[in-house]
Amino acid sequence: MKVKPLADRVIVRLEKSETKSAGGIIIPDTAQEKTQSGVVVEIGDDKEVIKVSPGQKILYDKYAGTQIKIDGVDHLILKMQDILAIIE
Repeated sequence: MKVKPLADRVIVRLEKSETKSAGGIIIPDTAQEKTQSGVVVEIGDDKEVIKVSPGQKILYDKYAGTQIKIDGVDHLILKMQDILAIIE
């Protein structure tokens, strides 16, 4: 499935959170923190507002965006204002 975001929106592929703690304890899915980083997959058509490009790893607001599944993989559709930083 091909999804193209509109305006200043960005599609981000979510990163998997760690399932084990530093001490080796397995953390169940229900107790895991929601990830706040991901990789930009697709950007909207408002190139003047969007400051990221596909392939960049980013940090975003904890409860931002709309979650969708594309080909069985979790993604978020975010507004550019919800992106906090680029991870280099």
